[in-house]
Amino acid sequence: MFQDVYDWAGKRRTVEISKEGKQFFPTNYFDTAFEYIDKLIADYRICSTENNRELSEKLAAILDAINYLHPFREGNGRTQREFIRILALEKGLLLNLNPPDNTEVYERYMTGTIDGNVEVLSSLILDLLSESK
Repeated sequence: MFQDVYDWAGKRRTVEISKEGKQFFPTNYFDTAFEYIDKLIADYRICSTENNRELSEKLAAILDAINYLHPFREGNGRTQREFIRILALEKGLLLNLNPPDNTEVYERYMTGTIDGNVEVLSSLILDLLSESK
């Protein structure tokens, strides 16, 4: 699942990277991370569309795992936001984690991803989810 998207989106990073002193996932364990993310996605896909809170928690866990993996040298944030948007769309939901000129959304997103705070990400996603028309 995620491995297919990853292969389509770009090349695997081959160097260890960090941001603000925090190390991202080690490259030699990427295959294990892909398996874990695929399991999170499979769990999300069997969730009921009737429970936005559960869906937002699952999407936040996926987002956090992908962010920690940080598979690319560049474009990780854009790729993960688009991937989460598509997963929400699979459930008939709209999700824009990148609204223009919305500093509150940006700050909550950055706090959640930088700190690995799944609760912040889940709350943000829940607030932004809406049904597609």
